[in-house]
Amino acid sequence: MCCSVTSIFQNIFFCVLKNKECFFDDRIFILKSPTMANETTDPMPLEEPVFILENVEGYRNQTEVKMSQIVLPCHANHCGQLGAGQLLKWMDSTACLSAERHAGCSCITASVDDIYFETTIGVGQVVNITAKVNRAFTSSMEVGISVSCEDLFSDRHWKVCHAFATFVARRTEAGKVQLKQIIPRTQEEQMEHSLAAERRRMRLIHAEIITDLLSSCSAQTVSEGLDYHDAVPAERTRVESVELVLPPHANHQVSTFGGQIMAWMENVATISASRLCNAHPTLRTIDMFHFRGPSHIGDRLVLKAIVNNAFKESMEVGVCAEAYRGGEPLRHINTAFMTFEVLDNDRKPRTLPRIRPEPVDGKRRFQEAIARKKIRLDRKYIISCKQSEVPLSVPWDLSNQMYLSYNNVSALKMLAARTNWVLTSEKNKVSLYTLEENQTLCFKVETHVAVAAEQVFLLLSDLRRRKEWDHHYQECEVITEAHEDDTIYRVVTPSVTKGGKVQDFILLASRRRPCDSGEPYLIALRSVTMPAHTPYEDYNRGEVLCAGFSIWEVDRSYTKISYYNQATPGVLPYISTDIAGLSSSFYCTFSSCNAFLEENKGSLAFLPTSVLGCERT
Repeated sequence: MCCSVTSIFQNIFFCVLKNKECFFDDRIFILKSPTMANETTDPMPLEEPVFILENVEGYRNQTEVKMSQIVLPCHANHCGQLGAGQLLKWMDSTACLSAERHAGCSCITASVDDIYFETTIGVGQVVNITAKVNRAFTSSMEVGISVSCEDLFSDRHWKVCHAFATFVARRTEAGKVQLKQIIPRTQEEQMEHSLAAERRRMRLIHAEIITDLLSSCSAQTVSEGLDYHDAVPAERTRVESVELVLPPHANHQVSTFGGQIMAWMENVATISASRLCNAHPTLRTIDMFHFRGPSHIGDRLVLKAIVNNAFKESMEVGVCAEAYRGGEPLRHINTAFMTFEVLDNDRKPRTLPRIRPEPVDGKRRFQEAIARKKIRLDRKYIISCKQSEVPLSVPWDLSNQMYLSYNNVSALKMLAARTNWVLTSEKNKVSLYTLEENQTLCFKVETHVAVAAEQVFLLLSDLRRRKEWDHHYQECEVITEAHEDDTIYRVVTPSVTKGGKVQDFILLASRRRPCDSGEPYLIALRSVTMPAHTPYEDYNRGEVLCAGFSIWEVDRSYTKISYYNQATPGVLPYISTDIAGLSSSFYCTFSSCNAFLEENKGSLAFLPTSVLGCERT
């Protein structure tokens, strides 16, 4: 049966592909989506989606800049490996050139997201850096930076790190620069363009979240009972160094390279880490940081570093960069937190000595480093790992709320961006699609409704009203309003088998309005766990990995709704008969959804105030 169904899916896909209109545009093959049979009399969308073939020979992103550097002894440290500071300089230079290619004017580095260095690079190997603008906002833009290493003798290539930097276009004589928008041309570009808006949202609230968490952490005191016998005094790791900014350190705008400042900061951080362990450390991560102000030729940069805390196999070093000129007061340029390891002969992390913090400020830094470590692990685990590696339910708390929300929305965007959906069946203008990959089944339900897109978004955002049209929702209650755009619900669904236990789900619902015209409204759903809401004895706890609605405006009073779900064991029993063609309950459910939306298109009385007050990002 599986083989025959797969064969049918392939035939449908190839028939659809064959009937697409194909034409040339700037030497790029572009495929227009075919009009569905049930849309022949429906209004045409405001902007018809365009899909571009991947791997088209000759295509290159107009903002893409590549740099290749062979690692020479002058670039290397004592171990014959490329210094992280030198790599940061190359990354910043490449990204800046990409930003300026798009902006058409000078640009400066505003911030850099977390960087995780996966491997080191040796003398004689080649560093390949690629940078391109993912998305442009008003006067700032996100640049994606990819770094790989090449061994010229074995022809091996491997990934070193990936980063996202924000650049700001400098004012010109004509005033503030209004950047032109990026038009994505490939599926990968469309994905990064969409996710860039979510990453920007995370950056804007990152500092506030971190400040709140560290404030609450600072209120706690380090246990006086800690045994500091044989611990290294933190004062021993303190480093202070001054650098004079000369013309070679500046860019074509006479401002100090952001990459140069990062290189100097990495240098003093490395010295500080070395003093703790009496060995040469390896830089593993740099936390997200922002440049607070510029420095110029002639400035003196004062760089300070100290080990804040030492964990079992890693240590956090805090670094501060300040600038002055003549008798001027110090100007804060940047603060960063770097994580180091010390590797043994087998390239395994060594156990590190403990640190003895200084009184007052030292103990505060010691405690804050513990909080940042948890935040760092949350960010890396939730944001960086692949969807196939994410557990169905992730513990929720205030420290990871921002990252869970990002993961929730980005997972839905990635699922919705897939192009290999196969039409399984269609009934009453409701279409069911499936996607089978890596032993995972995903499904999509698509329908249209004569209601404005924003109204559809508001009505579907409140899961408490879903039981009015979805018989799978028996009960739904709000557990907590985590954020104005994020709500955690407990949902109860009926038993699939006669006499079986009912199921409940703890769901994080993340809502997003479009950033630009032509983008959808999103309602993303995923399971989370909360200590206060453990599974009940009479319920089976179900889990959702990725689900939600993508709501597209066709015209002012007509909307396309797409519902996505990455089927998990807790969800699959509810939809297996529909996918096999043995039931039509899904069509009835979404026909009821259409009726619910049309009946309530003039009513907002039951919506949460947080949803009503949601502002466009």
